[in-house]
Amino acid sequence: MKGFKNVILGTLLLASTCFGAEKINTASAGGFGGKVTVEVTTEGEKIKDLKVVSHKETAHIMDRAFPILKERILEAQSPIIDSVSGASFTSFAVKKAVADVLKKEGKDFGRITFKTKAPEQPAMIGESVNTDIVIIGGGPAGLAAAISAKEAGADKVTIVEKLDILSGNGKFDMNFFDMINSKAQKANGINDSVEAFIKDKSNPRDTAERTRVQAEGAYVLDEWLRGMGINLNYNYGLRNHMAEADAYAGAHIQDGLERKVKELGVDVRTGTKGLDFIMENGKVTGVKVQKKNLTYDINAKAVIVATGGFSANKALLAKYAPGSEKVETSNQLGATGDFVPVFEKNGMKMENMEVLSVFKMIISKTRDLTGAGDGFVLVNKNGERFIDETKSGLPMAYTILEQPESKVFYIYDQNLYESAYRLKKHVAQGLHTKADTLEELAEKLEIPKDKLVATIDTFNKGVRGEVKDPFREKAFTREFKNQGPYYGVQVESAIHMTKGGVAANEKAEVLYENGEIVEGLYAAGEVTNTSAAYSGAVIFGRVAGESAAKFVKNKK
Repeated sequence: MKGFKNVILGTLLLASTCFGAEKINTASAGGFGGKVTVEVTTEGEKIKDLKVVSHKETAHIMDRAFPILKERILEAQSPIIDSVSGASFTSFAVKKAVADVLKKEGKDFGRITFKTKAPEQPAMIGESVNTDIVIIGGGPAGLAAAISAKEAGADKVTIVEKLDILSGNGKFDMNFFDMINSKAQKANGINDSVEAFIKDKSNPRDTAERTRVQAEGAYVLDEWLRGMGINLNYNYGLRNHMAEADAYAGAHIQDGLERKVKELGVDVRTGTKGLDFIMENGKVTGVKVQKKNLTYDINAKAVIVATGGFSANKALLAKYAPGSEKVETSNQLGATGDFVPVFEKNGMKMENMEVLSVFKMIISKTRDLTGAGDGFVLVNKNGERFIDETKSGLPMAYTILEQPESKVFYIYDQNLYESAYRLKKHVAQGLHTKADTLEELAEKLEIPKDKLVATIDTFNKGVRGEVKDPFREKAFTREFKNQGPYYGVQVESAIHMTKGGVAANEKAEVLYENGEIVEGLYAAGEVTNTSAAYSGAVIFGRVAGESAAKFVKNKK
């Protein structure tokens, strides 16, 4: 018996020597929001498991990016992998943390940088794929189109998204604009209507037919979303909606749309970029795509383009709105207008390409949309006001850039803080600086104390009518509180959306320059010429999906 035990012990020791005992170690690296700590389980030379122990990244980025990073690292058995597109800071942090753990255990993969990626593979041409409807772009419009197409009876629906994660800029949005007849509106005693919406939203950039379709879509949108468990329970400012008073709309909506797309069995191909249309006698019959080194065709009976705008493409901004390329964007980095040249070379109608939506303030370091309400001042690094704070658009953006070192600070008091959830959230996240006195705030922001105090004093005197406001004909109506706390953050203006794009009719059918319909091609969202925003992308995504499904049925 003793000899048998010795055999077992020897076998265990041999196994330990051959395969190595399991080890669990952690390491941390800096991500977008702060430190990311990763736990790495190894056994000998093998990486067995990865877990995120703690992080300060936005949940809707980490939750989407980490499973992809984990899969790539385990498959490669190395942190030398491609980053998740759309989550570069998070990817860097995870890869570096894993590399640091492995280095401690005796395996050095070298220095990890933002440029670290998997080894290049030779270019390959893949076999063609056939589907009923292919949707290019997996943001709000693309996901809504896929769901709508399935609901309308389409069998095979495919989404290609060039980034490794879905939901575009929608997942970051606080507000879901322009929805009517919602439960939240009714709870607020607001009786809104299609006709009231049309009256408010009619404009020269949209046809009357598209405006009516948007209004009718806005009227039933809340019911459609709630049918998927997407409940926007907080209504403010007539038609604005959040998930709750303290919860952004975007993350909730996009989680729900992604969940529904998965439930419906939509073929989702992330990391796959649309390159060009497949055309036959003026009709669109598919799209050429690329996934890393592999290029192939997706043949389809209908194609929907939902690739977003081009606010992250400085070359296109310089072409269509010269000067605007100097301004940063608050949109997601995939908004590069990839299909603008494709539309143009095929003679498709492009409209209002020079029209931009400029958000007054983003946080300079993080690109988060920030600011709210009235009762704030903008000061430069010298602590001086330099513009009427009610101004907006490119003039505001350019004026900020012209300030010393382009440094501008958004300064506000406790009254404004209490009135706006976005401000409360950013302060809680440590994105805004808080101080008990103006002098302390100035010191923290590295602004001259005496100048900031004098600026606020003059501002308040203007409100009281003791002096003329130097930047406004009519002074503001609310003074800064004479007691803290006070708040501030460095800001700049940003191009939030491009409003011009390919022309599409009320059925989301794309048009040629002569006004004729491009058979088999539909478009929705920011890629189109539209005055609409987030909800409009979802509404016309639904329209595009339904129209494409009907077209496919009629072809059978």
